[in-house]
Amino acid sequence: MAPPQKGKQATKGAKQILEENLATLSFYRNMAMISNALSLAILVFYSSTISILLYLFSIAVYVGSYQFMAYMAKPKYTESGQLLDSGTDLNMEGGIAENVKDVIILTAGCQVLASCISNYFWLLWLLAPARLGWIAWKNLLAPYFFPDAPPESAQVDDKKQKKMERKQKRMANMR
Repeated sequence: MAPPQKGKQATKGAKQILEENLATLSFYRNMAMISNALSLAILVFYSSTISILLYLFSIAVYVGSYQFMAYMAKPKYTESGQLLDSGTDLNMEGGIAENVKDVIILTAGCQVLASCISNYFWLLWLLAPARLGWIAWKNLLAPYFFPDAPPESAQVDDKKQKKMERKQKRMANMR
């Protein structure tokens, strides 16, 4: 195991990003297919109109999310076949792909739980708009309502400045 690095995180090469993107797309595609297969097998025996509609909606969510991630990760090649751009890194922390992956995970969880246990687990899908609202509040609205407080380092600098002024006054009084 490599020792932890101090300072800046090492950057990835274009080829590594391309390979990781393909692995990520494959993983989430397989997750969607397995949860769909399991849900469909149970839906055949215990189906209702609402279950079928929600199953179809979950398929639409999977397809839309997967296609969006595939579009983001689409590599660009030169005419000679060399890799020019590997596309967006799907495993980047804090990126939009992270939220899309969360939607796929949430959908798979809702679908499997709803098909195996109870249709009330479809209500877990309401966590997606709640998360969207939280992200909008944190990144868009809160900075306008609550401006940043001055950093603590500025307060420390003020204390140091006052201390230096007192010291200079004492030195001036001693002369």
